[in-house]
Amino acid sequence: MNDIRRTILWVIFGFSMVLLWDKWQLHNGHKATFFPSTPAATAAAPAASAASGVAQSGTPAAAAAQGASAVPGQPAVAAQAPAREKVHVTTDLYRLTFDSEGGSLTHAELLQHADMADKSRNFQLLDDSAQRVYVAQTGLIGGSFPTHKTAMTVVPGPRELKDGEDEISVRFESPDVGGVKLAKTWTIKRGAYDIAVKHEVVNTGTAPVSPQLYLQLVRDGNKPPGESSFYSTFTGPAVFTEAKKYQKIEFKDIENGKVEIPKDSPNGYVAMVQHYFATAWLLADGTQREPFVRKVDTNLYAVGQLTSLGSIEPGQSKTIDARLFAGPQVETMMEKLYPGLELVKDYGWLTILSKPLYWLLDQLHKLLGNWGWSIVALVLLLKIAFYWLNAKAYASMAKMKAINPRIMEMRERLKDKPQQMQQEMMRIYREEKVNPMGGCFPIMIQIPVFIALYWVLLSTVEMRNAPWIGWIHDLSTPDPYFILPLLMTASSLLQTALNPVPPDPMQAKMMWFMPLVFSVMFFFFPAGLVLYWLTNNLLSIAQQWIINTRMGVPPQFNLPKFK
Repeated sequence: MNDIRRTILWVIFGFSMVLLWDKWQLHNGHKATFFPSTPAATAAAPAASAASGVAQSGTPAAAAAQGASAVPGQPAVAAQAPAREKVHVTTDLYRLTFDSEGGSLTHAELLQHADMADKSRNFQLLDDSAQRVYVAQTGLIGGSFPTHKTAMTVVPGPRELKDGEDEISVRFESPDVGGVKLAKTWTIKRGAYDIAVKHEVVNTGTAPVSPQLYLQLVRDGNKPPGESSFYSTFTGPAVFTEAKKYQKIEFKDIENGKVEIPKDSPNGYVAMVQHYFATAWLLADGTQREPFVRKVDTNLYAVGQLTSLGSIEPGQSKTIDARLFAGPQVETMMEKLYPGLELVKDYGWLTILSKPLYWLLDQLHKLLGNWGWSIVALVLLLKIAFYWLNAKAYASMAKMKAINPRIMEMRERLKDKPQQMQQEMMRIYREEKVNPMGGCFPIMIQIPVFIALYWVLLSTVEMRNAPWIGWIHDLSTPDPYFILPLLMTASSLLQTALNPVPPDPMQAKMMWFMPLVFSVMFFFFPAGLVLYWLTNNLLSIAQQWIINTRMGVPPQFNLPKFK
């Protein structure tokens, strides 16, 4: 039965390795080897035509989908169009660049977040350069109206948020295009990562018009620079509605036209997500909107939403307000900005466990003021919460260790009589009142909690550039001197030495070999994750040592005997 327990643990470990391999394959642009994803149903006409880049009349998503460089049906800009210029704006949180072509936001530096590769530079979330494309655009469709390609005039005004000021605005005004004028006003507030965008549409013609406003995020399909190859995080579009909840969309699914999203919704948002950061277009609830995703160009994709302004009579105007979130995935902040926006923080499939764990971690940080010590405290609290489960597991292991000499002697004596050996083993278990599965199930119950905590630490942006002690200056990057991974490896080997020796010599060798293999990955994992695992190991060793001593099983190290 002891072999059965170990076999179950090996199955769990093997399945974990299979999942990790599939993640590795997907991260490097290959198909999953063992669990390929089932293709989604082909999207409805708007999304399908958008993905293929073919505009169809009467299909708003397709009309907006003609790329960042061309808009269907848009006449050439007149010769007297205003000169194109870049507008640079600085606030307490941002350094932004707007393009007078379309009044788009083309560059956003986050002044409170350093670049991972070069700590002396600010992190660039949005950019429009030769190396990468990631921009926020808006415009009108439904006729030959102003779009994100229309040359606009920049209204003069301040370009820096000064001390004592709460907000700063940048206004762009389009010329008359198809009997319609569009004015965009971007308003950035102090201390806020949501930017207000007001769209004022004026009918300057002689007939009613019914334009639609599109809000879109366009970016290339590359992983953000500095991403690790040893763990996988999601990069790509996301759509949230109350009807279909939160949907992550892979770039490859857009490429293949295999995306299904709601056609119409009175609520929700569209977003571009990457590790630690996100952008999202937010409209007020009750405003009907149609989400869309599409391929814009080679390795260039967009996610957006359309909303109708209704009929505008000649000489009349309509205004519609939106917000652009562009910032770090701070869960408590996103919850206040829009219901469901915190879901862009990727917790994997254990969100129901991860959210309360993050809340507890955040409360500990408010108390301790250090994210490293908060991780240690959280693991300690979890160990206390699971104390009795762990106690049962370690007590069972202690009993198994006490009778292990008898089991080994019996197996050697009856190695040529397997049936009699099993009967004798069961007799020993009954006499000693040992349940060979007793050490397995209490540990298995805790596995989802510690997997959830893993995702919390991996996805929490507050770990970025957060110091712990001494040489650990950033919990989101690997230990520069590999001290934590070496300690973690040593603690894993110590745990193995304290466990009962498996009767099977091959299993005994593997029980020593696998911690070494598993530890290799931790040399490349963020220091915060390694700290969590090391703390868990040390507390487990202490608890196991105490329980063994109480049960009269003196601690002894079962060192490997390799031939």
